[in-house]
Amino acid sequence: MKLFESAFSLSTTDFSRLRFGPFNHFCQRRWGKPAVTAQTRLEDRTRDLKLDKLATQIRKLRIIFKLRELMIDRKRGPFVSLQIMSRWRNFVGLRIGIGDFVHKYPHVFDVFPHPLRRNLCCRITGKMAALMKQEENVINDSEIETVQRLKKLLMMSVNGTLHIHALRLISKELGLPDGFRESILVKYSDDFRLVDLEIVELVDKHENVAVAEVEQWREREFREKWLSEFDVKFAFPINFPTGFKIKGGFREKLRNWQRLPYAKPYEKRQGFGVRSCGGMHRREKRAVAVLHELLSLTVEKLVDVERLVHFRRDFAIEVNIRELLLKHPGIFYISTKGNTQIVFLREAYAKGCLVEPNPIYIVRRKMQDLLLLGRRHTKQLESSMEIKEHISAADNGDWLSKSEGSWVLPILQGFD
Repeated sequence: MKLFESAFSLSTTDFSRLRFGPFNHFCQRRWGKPAVTAQTRLEDRTRDLKLDKLATQIRKLRIIFKLRELMIDRKRGPFVSLQIMSRWRNFVGLRIGIGDFVHKYPHVFDVFPHPLRRNLCCRITGKMAALMKQEENVINDSEIETVQRLKKLLMMSVNGTLHIHALRLISKELGLPDGFRESILVKYSDDFRLVDLEIVELVDKHENVAVAEVEQWREREFREKWLSEFDVKFAFPINFPTGFKIKGGFREKLRNWQRLPYAKPYEKRQGFGVRSCGGMHRREKRAVAVLHELLSLTVEKLVDVERLVHFRRDFAIEVNIRELLLKHPGIFYISTKGNTQIVFLREAYAKGCLVEPNPIYIVRRKMQDLLLLGRRHTKQLESSMEIKEHISAADNGDWLSKSEGSWVLPILQGFD
């Protein structure tokens, strides 16, 4: 009897591993429903090639900014040998060699042999350095607009406070200067108060409630297109990418979601129970409104997805941010080009360009144009003017004297 039971148990365990075919078709088999997660939505989303191309350019520009910061930190001068730069490859996030990357963009990097050691050195070209200086001047000139952005961000938070570390992560996106803690937060003490070393608080919490960007869009839609107030009151601008497939019942779900009321980002947050009627959907819609307004306050209407996580507690976002962004492809678009995922505000872009450009965006766009040139028009860089500049820079000895000593000056004078 025991042998029969053991054989039966073995047969049942082995029977479940049998391949489903004509000889066991009488057995019932359950087909599992494919799970819909953030990863599956990310893989099955409709791609926007223009925004993906823009994300690639932004990633390369960020690498150049990191290399420039590392060059500035060098005490020997505004140039670094390629041998030393090869150690920075993993730090800046490059997949190719530093030498290949530098030679790929001669309009951005100037590669020249050292006058004495004859090893290859690199520095930022005059055109790129001028654009970087211009960007710094534009950021300093738009100080009042920057203060308004920070005040709006603090008004969106639950307690009127934000972590300075979170602001530091998106300082480039917000158009903040490098030392914004001293130049902005401490300077405008009537508007901001440093509660802690890493927490900033809004002083006047009872000022007039700001108007969100999406509310201004609703007003224009209601006034210009004569739409009904019921359809526009809680709606968001929807722009699906080219080739987006609309499934059955999707339009009805989208229409119901557009008409669903929610707490606006600058209003006092109302508690919605998860089990209440539409409570979860209202909570998600408020999170969409907060992320929409945060992206609207940025300079280029884009932020890294991983950096948005640092604002979850301050903005009381109780849902998965990446999954929420993927559930609304008509409002947000996530690009996976490069090491990081960048989320774009779809309504702000048309054909890969910002619809309403600002001075900071225009300067950064000029930097991207230098990247797009690649190795084209390199004969202009090899003109006699560039060679004379290198020789005159070597004759002055300002940056070589710091590294080699005072004895370099007589050598360089006879270098001609």
